[in-house]
Amino acid sequence: MVDLHNVGTFNANTGFKAGYLNKMERMLEKVLPYAMLKAKPNLESRIRTLKRDWAIVYDMLYGKNNSDFGWDEHRQFVVAEYVAWNSYISKIEPLGKMLK
Repeated sequence: MVDLHNVGTFNANTGFKAGYLNKMERMLEKVLPYAMLKAKPNLESRIRTLKRDWAIVYDMLYGKNNSDFGWDEHRQFVVAEYVAWNSYISKIEPLGKMLK
């Protein structure tokens, strides 16, 4: 996706223009010829998952009442005290069970 963005052909104001998934499929075919990844459902599903996960991390770092969270630059992940973490995951119960 970074390469696709850097080329600039499919860039739009809020993401990518239509057809970017097919271009990514062709790019991956060159690098991983026997993976047989398709734009739909493989890449589309993975991008949906990345967006969901990014929204969670963004909320932890910049959301309301989440000042107890920070970013560890060396290890590249979110850090928090145990109490702050448990408080956060109790607010988002369906996801909380997965994150414990």
